[in-house]
Parts: sequence; C-alpha cells; structure tokens
Amino acid sequence: MNYLGLDRKEVAKTVDRLNDLLANYHIYYQNLRNFHWNVDGENFFDLHEKFEELYDDAREKIDEIAERVVTLRLRPVSKLSSYLDRAAVKESDILEDEFEMVETILENHRIIIDNMRGIIRSADKVEDEGTIDMIGGFLADIEKSSWMLDAWKAKKEANVTA
Repeated sequence: MNYLGLDRKEVAKTVDRLNDLLANYHIYYQNLRNFHWNVDGENFFDLHEKFEELYDDAREKIDEIAERVVTLRLRPVSKLSSYLDRAAVKESDILEDEFEMVETILENHRIIIDNMRGIIRSADKVEDEGTIDMIGGFLADIEKSSWMLDAWKAKKEANVTA
C-alpha cells in the first residue's frame, strides 16, 4: 500500500542519502562518546556535559532517521561495517587536546550539514515534505550547536593567546 502517495523508486535516492546520514550520525555519535570519556583538564566539566548532551541528541536523531527510512517503505542500513564503509565522518582516535576534540566535532558537523542539505534537495524533487521537515529541524539544531562550539573555541583560544 502506498499510503504516502510517493513513488518508491523516486524516493530511493532520498533514502540512499538518509542512509548516508544514518552512517554519518553513528560515527559522529561514537566520536562524541570517545570525547566524553576521554576529556579532562581545565574544561572537563563544560565539555564532558556538552559531549553527553550532543551524543544524547545524536542517539535520538539516529532513531528518527532510521524510522523515516522505514516510513518511506525502504530499509535503513543497520550494520556497523556498513556505517564505516558509507560514512564521510571518520572515526576519531583518542585525543588528549580538548580543542582538537571540538575541531573534530565541528568538522563532523560540516559533513553532516552538507549531507542534510543534499537530502533536502533530493526530497524536494519528489515532494517528500515529511523528510524535508524532519531534516530541516535537524539542520537548525546542528547549526546552532556548531555556532556554540565555535564560540566556545574562539573564547578559549583568545584566553590562551592573551
């Protein structure tokens, strides 16, 4: 039954991009866990809490992305090996420098933002307003988080050079 009124074949391109986003979010999520577990030093309390907030948000978005794929009557990628193969976001090593952690997260965000914009363009071509709406909200959230992390980094860097 085609309860959404969308052509499954036409939606497949959007779903492929959603699966890329799912893969990117999984690697991003694990990077955040890595940083949450390994951050220390002067900014421990701020960053430990922020990384947890971000990975909790990522975990929710992972579920919503996968459920959107199923709503579109296709299947989400669900193997770790597939995530590693598909993701443009790369696994991070254990980092000791908190600025490197934040820079890595901002780079992950840049990749995810680009992925989201591609999904919106693809979904627009097939009038998939549900995907556009969901991803538009995710995009606004990650852009705001990026701004805040970048502002934190700029302030801390200014204090170091002062």
